[in-house]
Amino acid sequence: MTIYPAMLLKCCSSLFQGGFVVNYRGTWRVQGSLAVSRGIGDAHLKQWIVADPDTRTILVDQQCEFLILASDGLWDKIDNQEAVDLARPLCTINDKASRMAACRMLTETSISRGSTDDISVVIIQLQKFTSP
Repeated sequence: MTIYPAMLLKCCSSLFQGGFVVNYRGTWRVQGSLAVSRGIGDAHLKQWIVADPDTRTILVDQQCEFLILASDGLWDKIDNQEAVDLARPLCTINDKASRMAACRMLTETSISRGSTDDISVVIIQLQKFTSP
């Protein structure tokens, strides 16, 4: 999981509210229970977790090729740039089969590196969202 400064701030505020965050087998867990990224929707953790997402707005232009949305099962074993480098050759053709093959390849790569977590991957071609 990528730890962003805003996530660290939220974890720290959790500690001040009487909660705790531990690193168990490489995964940060709230109250020693659920992974930080999954603790948002759990009612029994609401007093320690704020469900405000960290967002960023960017302009989608001709340089933006595709977007990879994936669960931590992928990101725990493959970093951002490597995911792009692995997927790009299959995403140069704008068809569903190629994108599905890229998703499958990313998933299989993560599994081959020992991921035992759930892995979900979606690739969205961005060219159709750009203005000429």
